[in-house]
Amino acid sequence: DLISKFSITKTPDFYPLAKDVNILFDELEAVSSPCKDDDSLLHPGNLTSTSDDASRLEAGGETVPERNKLNGLYFRDGKCRIDYILVYRKSNPQIEKREVFERNIRAEGLQMEKESSLINSDIIFVKLHAPWEVLGRYAEQMNVRMPFRRKIYYLPRRYKFMSRIDKQISRFRRWLPKKPMRLDKETLPDLEENDCYTAPFSQQRIHHFIIHNKETFFNNATRSRIVHHILQRIKYEEGKNKIGLNRLLTNGSYEAAFPLHEGSYRSKNSIRTHGAENHRHLLYECWASWGVWYKYQPLDLVRRYFGEKIGLYFAWLGWYTGMLFPAAFIGLFVFLYGVTTLDHCQVSKEVCQATDIIMCPVCDKYCPFMRLSDSCVYAKVTHLFDNGATVFFAVFMAVWATVFLEFWKRRRAVIAYDWDLIDWEEEEEEIRPQFEAKYSKKERMNPISGKPEPYQAFTDKCSRLIVSASGIFFMICVVIAAVFGIVIYRVVTVSTFAAFKWALIRNNSQVATTGTAVCINFCIIMLLNVLYEKVALLLTNLEQPRTESEWENSFTLKMFLFQFVNLNSSTFYIAFFLGRFTGHPGAYLRLINRWRLEECHPSGCLIDLCMQMGIIMVLKQTWNNFMELGYPLIQNWWTRRKVRQEHGPERKISFPQWEKDYNLQPMNAYGLFDEYLEMILQFGFTTIFVAAFPLAPLLALLNNIIEIRLDAYKFVTQWRRPLASRAKDIGIWYGILEGIGILSVITNAFVIAITSDFIPRLVYAYKYGPCAGQGEAGQKCMVGYVNASLSVFRISDFENRSEPESDGSEFSGTPLKYCRYRDYRDPPHSLVPYGYTLQFWHVLAARLAFIIVFEHLVFCIKHLISYLIPDLPKDLRDRMRREKYLIQEMMYEAELERLQKERKERKKNGKAHHNEWP
Repeated sequence: DLISKFSITKTPDFYPLAKDVNILFDELEAVSSPCKDDDSLLHPGNLTSTSDDASRLEAGGETVPERNKLNGLYFRDGKCRIDYILVYRKSNPQIEKREVFERNIRAEGLQMEKESSLINSDIIFVKLHAPWEVLGRYAEQMNVRMPFRRKIYYLPRRYKFMSRIDKQISRFRRWLPKKPMRLDKETLPDLEENDCYTAPFSQQRIHHFIIHNKETFFNNATRSRIVHHILQRIKYEEGKNKIGLNRLLTNGSYEAAFPLHEGSYRSKNSIRTHGAENHRHLLYECWASWGVWYKYQPLDLVRRYFGEKIGLYFAWLGWYTGMLFPAAFIGLFVFLYGVTTLDHCQVSKEVCQATDIIMCPVCDKYCPFMRLSDSCVYAKVTHLFDNGATVFFAVFMAVWATVFLEFWKRRRAVIAYDWDLIDWEEEEEEIRPQFEAKYSKKERMNPISGKPEPYQAFTDKCSRLIVSASGIFFMICVVIAAVFGIVIYRVVTVSTFAAFKWALIRNNSQVATTGTAVCINFCIIMLLNVLYEKVALLLTNLEQPRTESEWENSFTLKMFLFQFVNLNSSTFYIAFFLGRFTGHPGAYLRLINRWRLEECHPSGCLIDLCMQMGIIMVLKQTWNNFMELGYPLIQNWWTRRKVRQEHGPERKISFPQWEKDYNLQPMNAYGLFDEYLEMILQFGFTTIFVAAFPLAPLLALLNNIIEIRLDAYKFVTQWRRPLASRAKDIGIWYGILEGIGILSVITNAFVIAITSDFIPRLVYAYKYGPCAGQGEAGQKCMVGYVNASLSVFRISDFENRSEPESDGSEFSGTPLKYCRYRDYRDPPHSLVPYGYTLQFWHVLAARLAFIIVFEHLVFCIKHLISYLIPDLPKDLRDRMRREKYLIQEMMYEAELERLQKERKERKKNGKAHHNEWP
């Protein structure tokens, strides 16, 4: 029958453990075994409607294999579970490679079955099943840890005083409502491997492990991981390098390879009344559904279904989101403090009341003179972000970044212990095929394995790294050129908006310039990101990394560097260069001796930085969320639409699970790279310029609450099931987070000292204001600050190309003789006209002193916190030591018990030896 043609009914009892276990069948065996690309052996597949399936189930009396046939997770016999799916097209010319590869798959003991697609007969699905013998053999080779004894939890000794406190707290908790963020334990399955001690699987000690059912002892994720491990080591041609599924996917022999989802994520019945249909359905209801956005994530279930690597990403994302709560609260408090103290701010009062102070034009010719009081609104908005609490918040966020990273180490240690990752070490990685092909002629002995392997000479490696570094430098120069283009746009459009017909734009020319420049900058950022990905791929492949992890780390570092510079370069310009090198009226500095450099608004440059931060952050997060979820949704909808057009909308087709999963979108080629990169860049926005935009943590928190459910929904419903892979931590991203934390201290020090008016106000209050020499500072000490921060310019000293069209007679009825500008310079009638005053040097010295003191203070606090917080919690360290002790005791007792049983059996059978030791 068909089943006997497609599946191997029995596996051999003995398998050689040599590395080169793949067998290339000879001609006789190739003749006797049917070719798997033969169309006559394919099961055609039937288009069955959901109503037909329902009628079969209602008939009742069907056996378990009959039920398994319908759900699409088993072979046609209903007994062998599908562990992996390979997809190819019959029209693909790589027939011989597939034949050899599939023969070697059967030689390894894997069972195989083929079926054609219901939509396209050219698409063939190869279903693979690993029997118990194969799973046990490779689980032992891969050191897969499996449960063997229930955990005995160690209760730490508590002092009487602490026990009394616990009793009082427990009494108080009775009056409080139950924690709403906890998941309902009744809906979650009992994942017994989390409550058991685990050890590397061994067939010789199989009696030590808890095996209730051989079919379910290895969960689906572990089974697919073992099968993938086998496929990566199977030959498809004669030759040392002709091996592995990845190469067949690269050369197009197979179109796709993936493990199956565990059924549908939807159910007609409620999960509360009928329970979950499968783990995928359970994950959708308690994790990916929008109704549970406020609940904790079921990380153990995520890890069981998707593997440790994806589980660690969601654990880190959840931890980062939880840590954003205090940062968002303090940032909102700083903003509300600015709102409540707005009416009492002396500086904004003076700006709003300065109707007699006329400011010089901010651009050539078309910009008019303006009263300082016209910038009253901007002065008030600036106070919302630049107030007395800003310095405290900058220090808090620098410390927060350190606390976040240090406590993540502890959290990761707890997760690694619960998921058996403490003692796990990555196996020796295989060499990349491209590296082997390039350096196959040069070999040297591997000091670890003792086998010859391709070798890259030091000179060749250095030359490639130099070329790659040059490419990185060139791309950074491209970013700087783009920023320079934005600067020219701002300079040119200020005059254009100042001469605009609409009064709304004409009166707010600087804000209109900043807003449009930010939007254009965002478009350039998104366009350059596409270019950066291709350049990063080119440079990384040029370097020829030896292993996949080296390739991934190199690509990650380049992409982060490109994206970070691209996203933040214009922000750095606004924060530290805008309005700093413009010169003064009568002696403006110009680009190419033509365009006058842009000046800050009369209320300061901080309002421009706030707009840049807010617009870029909101637009970037909105665009990322749309691309993450919107693109897969549109793609999957288009696939379903094509199927309905081909088979008719009147019939509802029920596809098998492998067909449904094939029509979903594959996971990104770079794995979790895009997800991590988005969050790391957001972390940079949240910490680097947080002194200028205290609401950044709040925006990040709101985005992340949505991001968790978006990613969960995407993984559960829109993507094929990714291969469950193991990892101990988040990899190179942790080092990048530490680098951002250090950079944030420096940038926030410069933002407070240079961009904001905190230091000039402080110098005025203690040195030049009404309270000078009294050792106190308050709002009354700021009287006269605005007038002291403005210099006087004689209008007749204007250059011809800078002279405004208006003479300012609309203010007082007579032409203006003088105007004011933001700077600390001498008046025109002094000995050195427009020279720097003593107050300028005092402010400059105070700024430099503040930067040095702020950085040293914050870095000392960061190092002290990192020293005081241990990487491993004390109770976890005690649990690990006790577990190690208990495991040794259990193994000893189990071995002793086995020896005693064997001794008794020998005595019963009369085979006892008299020379045995007692």
